[in-house]
Amino acid sequence: MVTGMVFCDQCKDGERSFFDYPLYGAKVVIECGGGSGSEQDTTNWFGNYAVRFDGSVDLTGCTARVVDAPDQCGSGFGPAEELTLMFRLFGSALYTAEPLLAEPGVPMSFCPRDEKRSPPQPVVSPPSPPSNLPTPLSSPPPPTNLPTPPLSPHPLVLPAPIKLPPVLPPPVPPSTRLPRVFPIMQASACPYDKWLMPQFQCYWRVVTPNTSVALAFGPIAAARYGADMTLWDGLQGRGDAYHTLLREATTSLLNSYNSLRFFYSSLRVIGDMNAALLGSTPQAMRIALRFRRANSGLLTSQRLTCNLSPCN
Repeated sequence: MVTGMVFCDQCKDGERSFFDYPLYGAKVVIECGGGSGSEQDTTNWFGNYAVRFDGSVDLTGCTARVVDAPDQCGSGFGPAEELTLMFRLFGSALYTAEPLLAEPGVPMSFCPRDEKRSPPQPVVSPPSPPSNLPTPLSSPPPPTNLPTPPLSPHPLVLPAPIKLPPVLPPPVPPSTRLPRVFPIMQASACPYDKWLMPQFQCYWRVVTPNTSVALAFGPIAAARYGADMTLWDGLQGRGDAYHTLLREATTSLLNSYNSLRFFYSSLRVIGDMNAALLGSTPQAMRIALRFRRANSGLLTSQRLTCNLSPCN
């Protein structure tokens, strides 16, 4: 199985940036040169695609590329990306690829402009004056009758000194305010019970409490949890390894959508979740524990806190 994401490169800069978004309806083809054939899939609302191959197929050296996309972002496509093996277990394998890009016809108006691309303005020099004009005749200076200076100057009388008012100290300048930082750029990690509180539901980005687990994590999760379970139900899961895994994976997915500086990206969360579902029960518990440590802000030496504040 091959999983990955497609983004709309709104600024046409050839790389993922803050202005890009997951693209729905893009067609992705997995191509192999070793006779393994090719398969394709269309991305869902979250820009995810999942391509299945029958049997145990070695996809080493295969590539993923976008061949079609919706009109608003289908004028051009980025280069193909080589597949990377995530794991292989009991005849099953999971491959991923770097995010693929599709481009619109022209960059969006809010994209930063490259000043180097603007042509230089020509410099117009002023016209030189003609050199064949006659030289004007010089006239003698008029006579001047200056008065004879007096023999003894008049005494200089100085005015009385003026008393100045006391000098006031300069006003204290106002404190310099730091530029505002977008909330999504702040490092944050919140446990699952925070996401269950109604005062924080405005922070649900990309997904909603009613989004199905199958749509958020893909067909492997649908086979384990069914097509009707929602992310809200998954946050309340407990009792066994796989319900604990779903609870912590859903929490990590929400944290990755809320903060770009979370320990895991959304693609990494989905990939690790699928790897845990295809592995053994101890492996699922280990991945669930890593998710829980990340959601608590304790995955690495960099400690993260929860930056959620009550919604207005």
